[in-house]
Amino acid sequence: MKAAARAGLPGRLAVGVDIGGTKVAAGVVDESGQVLERLRRETPTTSPPAVENTIADIVSDLRGRHDVIAVGIGAAGFVDAARSSVLFAPHLAWRREPLQEAVERRIGLDVLVENDANAAAWAEWRFGVARGEDTVVCITLGTGIGGGIVLRGRLYRGQYGIAGEFGHMQVVPGGHRCECGNRGCWEQYASGNALVREARVLAAANSPVIHPLLEMADGAPGLISGPLVTLAAQAGDPACVELLGEVGQWLGVGIASLAAALDPGMFVIGGGVSEAGELLIGPARDAFCKTLTGRGFRPEARVVRAGLGNDAGLIGAADLARQAVSGA
Repeated sequence: MKAAARAGLPGRLAVGVDIGGTKVAAGVVDESGQVLERLRRETPTTSPPAVENTIADIVSDLRGRHDVIAVGIGAAGFVDAARSSVLFAPHLAWRREPLQEAVERRIGLDVLVENDANAAAWAEWRFGVARGEDTVVCITLGTGIGGGIVLRGRLYRGQYGIAGEFGHMQVVPGGHRCECGNRGCWEQYASGNALVREARVLAAANSPVIHPLLEMADGAPGLISGPLVTLAAQAGDPACVELLGEVGQWLGVGIASLAAALDPGMFVIGGGVSEAGELLIGPARDAFCKTLTGRGFRPEARVVRAGLGNDAGLIGAADLARQAVSGA
């Protein structure tokens, strides 16, 4: 990578777009990783044309106030090696969707498509808690689990562009069914969905330990959400602290397996579930240390919370798009 690309040159703005299951968030990002303006649009449907129209609308809105040279899109799915198409998205209705071409046709700007966790990993290495690290693994915990790997200043995407899909490693043969079609995937035990599922199971069983949380959800198990569990745990609710601890333990076990394969210097934990902070990451560190291969005889990677919050994906996507246009 060129030194100028690492340091950043002022004045060249890019838009980063983060696509979720129900929303599209976008921001104008400068070369120091600062978000100058943010916008958000709801998407009432996950159909590709509807999402593409929403992306075009939000980018056009931002371009009316900023001189933008490129657009980076972070998508929660398998993105091809050319960074142009979404091959498969477990939580969206996209199958071999030519997203780059569709959006470029609508907005008339260069577009780069990247996996959202890859974009977040890049942002944390460039501007966040992983600056200066040689080998970084980023794990994003939301509805599912995403992952990104930065090796010696470059994103590692694998032969076909699909590296880092850690959430779909099988950890429990014959376990919970996953949206990807398999059973027992890691994200079924260490994600926002897993946290909510277990809380709702307790609520549906009318367990007395979950009554305080159920009261916060107006007595409706279906209204229990990950942020609600986190809020209750932060207020000291023992059952919710335990639920987050269980998710953290699963997280730590998976991290130990990744350490055996990749041996990074740092694991960065991001995504919405990471808002629980040490209630999640503390148990994850403990489980990591207890299950790490060769524990006691090898250096241990640091396990830290991401520093850029919900902006990481759009910051990383914007920076990658800008570098692609400038030839960095």
